Amino acid sequence: MEEILHLEEHEKWMRICLELGRMALQSGNPPVGSIIVQDGKLIGEGIEAGKSKKDITYHAEIEAIRDAITKTQQQDLREASLYTTHEPCLMCSYVIRHYKITKVIVGTPVPVIGGFSSAYPLLVATDIDIWSAPPHIITNVLKEDCQALTHAYEQKQK
Repeated sequence: MEEILHLEEHEKWMRICLELGRMALQSGNPPVGSIIVQDGKLIGEGIEAGKSKKDITYHAEIEAIRDAITKTQQQDLREASLYTTHEPCLMCSYVIRHYKITKVIVGTPVPVIGGFSSAYPLLVATDIDIWSAPPHIITNVLKEDCQALTHAYEQKQK
């Protein structure tokens, strides 16, 4: 029963990410939405905007972290969870590890440049001494919905 409650909670937060992903898609960006949750409260949100802002660092995960840091004035996010429609890339994985986020909940994997499923699993690396333990990763939360956003983006690119 507890697993079902956790899944329902994860799906609730992932639906917010999906809405943010739809907003990114409407702006011509890859459809990625991310949020930071701490103590049951949304403390940061991010929308993919690298294409529209012409700056690769505007990934949804980094934007959500920036927003959480601004709102909470804390640099240590070890009590927070990051939700995202797509697996964090290598750049986002570095930022997640830097700010010590301990739980990452993902809609769909991105094996080419993903932080845990690619050939460069930075998000789960244990050989970087200055980092704390890797975050706990939960995958495939509303996976089909997240993949549908990706498909919609790919169709727009044709």
